[in-house]
Amino acid sequence: MNTKTQLLVLLSFCFSVSYSQKSKNNLTEKPNIVLIIADDAGWNDVGYHGSEIKTPNIDFLAKNGVELERFYVNPTCSPSRASLFTGKPASRMGIVAPISDKSQLKLPDSIPTLPKLLNKNNYQTALIGKWHLGLQPSSGPKAYGFDYSYGFLHGQLDQYTHLYKNGDKSWYRNGEFIEEEGHVTDLLTNEAIKWISEVRDSKKSFFLEVAYSAPHFPLQEEQKWKDPYMNSIKDISRRDFAAAMSHMDNSIGILLEKLKQENLDKNTLVIFMSDNGAMQDWDSKNEYNGIHPPNTTLGDNTPLRDWKTSNYEGAIRVPCVFYWKDHLKKYKNENYISVIDLLPSILSLAGDNNMPKSIEGKNVWPTVSENKTITNKEIYVRGHLQESLINKPWKIIRTRHANITADYELYNIEKDPQEKNNVISENKSVAEEMKIALENQFKKDAKKVNNEKLK
Repeated sequence: MNTKTQLLVLLSFCFSVSYSQKSKNNLTEKPNIVLIIADDAGWNDVGYHGSEIKTPNIDFLAKNGVELERFYVNPTCSPSRASLFTGKPASRMGIVAPISDKSQLKLPDSIPTLPKLLNKNNYQTALIGKWHLGLQPSSGPKAYGFDYSYGFLHGQLDQYTHLYKNGDKSWYRNGEFIEEEGHVTDLLTNEAIKWISEVRDSKKSFFLEVAYSAPHFPLQEEQKWKDPYMNSIKDISRRDFAAAMSHMDNSIGILLEKLKQENLDKNTLVIFMSDNGAMQDWDSKNEYNGIHPPNTTLGDNTPLRDWKTSNYEGAIRVPCVFYWKDHLKKYKNENYISVIDLLPSILSLAGDNNMPKSIEGKNVWPTVSENKTITNKEIYVRGHLQESLINKPWKIIRTRHANITADYELYNIEKDPQEKNNVISENKSVAEEMKIALENQFKKDAKKVNNEKLK
């Protein structure tokens, strides 16, 4: 072989290696996504917000990732999850409160959902944990695009019997009710670990949602989770709540370690969030045949106002963190971001910018990854009897009644994040603009929830 031929062979080899490496890198550009959802964790129930509850693993995500300081969800769980999976306000589908008891309410069958859209982009999808968007296996996660699912269909359950509050079965795997022993937090974590290491297709990128029941009542934690708080928290109910948070946080640490062991941590975006703000207390007498004690104190939304089910900040502004090793720098993002923005943002990371017209959320990945400012963004949130519209720095809240006209409140949530001062009388022109914008959003909601006998 002469010198010229040798040179051509060498160049060909180098090109081949370069092309092969480039192809390999392109295959890994689409990140895996692990979405972890706490159930009823309030603003001040995570360590990085100054809570007395110890959450070192959640704090690790915050200390090494992007804290979303203004992340908004719905006042209760089913609506937040519906908004997450569809990229639009849950009220558009008539879901404005938790799906409960014997309800047949579910997501519309034909609607584009996050797992369906990710499937089209060659992602493998799994949901481990709480569903709460259809109470029968036929309307479970599989019907809306999840390749694999395990956990519970209802909104709450006994941590050991895995039964719903009225005694209905809820625990299932891939569309079939099952019987298992163990605490819900442990079972969900073990299943997630098993799915990552044994079930998933290693040739595909994946979306894994781990939706815990913690720290939602009933609170049934072993003493080892309570021990760290025996001296620091005197209120027994609050101590039990803290134990549930610690148990979940420990499980999150196990998940993070598994990602590292499987060499997945560098190409996996981890998102932590709560589905709504904390609940104040729980009267248990009409649930679970009264076998669980009531809770006088549950979560803590300090310094934000009010509790789960309202449209005040304590109910709809929740902890949220984005962590992606070596890809995201630590900082606090002050932009106003909604749960409906997660779907288009995740889809953009999957390389798909052809959003269905039904999606109302916006791709906020540029602001998360590059700290770009978002301007002129409305966030509409509808709850049981209240609706709110946020357009920085203003927030208007409407409370409807059966026989009298609605009440309106206006807050400057930049100057008054605790919503202490209703400034509607001092800002009449702003209030009128916000009322019109709120009503325009309200009119887009499902007719079945807009025909209520409320003014």
